[in-house]
Amino acid sequence: MSSCEAPQPAAAFAQKRSSFGTKKRLYTLNQLRQNRRVIEDFTVNTLAVIPNAFARLIYVASLRDLSSGRYEHEGLAALYSEEAIQQALEHCHEEIFLRLLETPLAIQEGILQDCLEKMAGGLASASRHWLRMEAYRVLIPERVPDYLKELFCSNLAALLEILSSTCSTVHSDG
Repeated sequence: MSSCEAPQPAAAFAQKRSSFGTKKRLYTLNQLRQNRRVIEDFTVNTLAVIPNAFARLIYVASLRDLSSGRYEHEGLAALYSEEAIQQALEHCHEEIFLRLLETPLAIQEGILQDCLEKMAGGLASASRHWLRMEAYRVLIPERVPDYLKELFCSNLAALLEILSSTCSTVHSDG
């Protein structure tokens, strides 16, 4: 628009934008802003109080309905659209999962041990059960590549073997 043209009303401007195909980009930008608000809310008000990465991964995975793959969070549902919640929680789930995979195994072992010690039955029972049932598979986000799923399962199986054998050694020594 040249400086000589009269300014257009907002409605005409919005119509003109969509005629150039930018309406979809505006929707996407608005959706990204809302998703960011959901992520910030969820991170600050929920995840921040969960003590470690495995506990956060377990929590976020527990929000996912295993039959539908949809995430459910009543507190967020009262404030945000279902689509924004799904996208934001899926993003958080993937981010926690990937950060955990980037963590050295020795550190993962300590974090996993801390997490399992706080579960019903304690470390020995939880590590044996998780290993036997491969319960850790439900922690994997739906959309991560297969090689990362395999890496995670391999890592968890090895860590659980170590923790189980450590518990067995401690009990047989005691």
